[in-house]
Amino acid sequence: MFGRAPKKSDNTKYYEILGVPKAASQEDLKKAYRKAAIKNHPDKGGDPEKFKELAQAYEVLSDPEKREIYDQYGEDALKEGMGGGGGGHDPFDIFQSFFGGGGNPFGGMWWKQQSS
Repeated sequence: MFGRAPKKSDNTKYYEILGVPKAASQEDLKKAYRKAAIKNHPDKGGDPEKFKELAQAYEVLSDPEKREIYDQYGEDALKEGMGGGGGGHDPFDIFQSFFGGGGNPFGGMWWKQQSS
């Protein structure tokens, strides 16, 4: 609704998911995400849902604008569009930005070749 200010929030869920304090630096966030993503990656036997949570938490906290909104108003404010969207991203995109391609020797084109 227009004219209604979002309520303040003391949400720390994303920080807890990454295992960092609320005052964590960008470098601390990156290190924590990298370590947890490797450990929880589905290709390595990790839980796909945990991996998605990690990616979502890192996506929000690594973006200064989204982090500020999250810190002030919580996850709901991001879902309502205050931070330019709060979902719909592939959690593997963030992982691949850290570690390179997904191990696909065809550079993402394998599905086109197989469907022919």
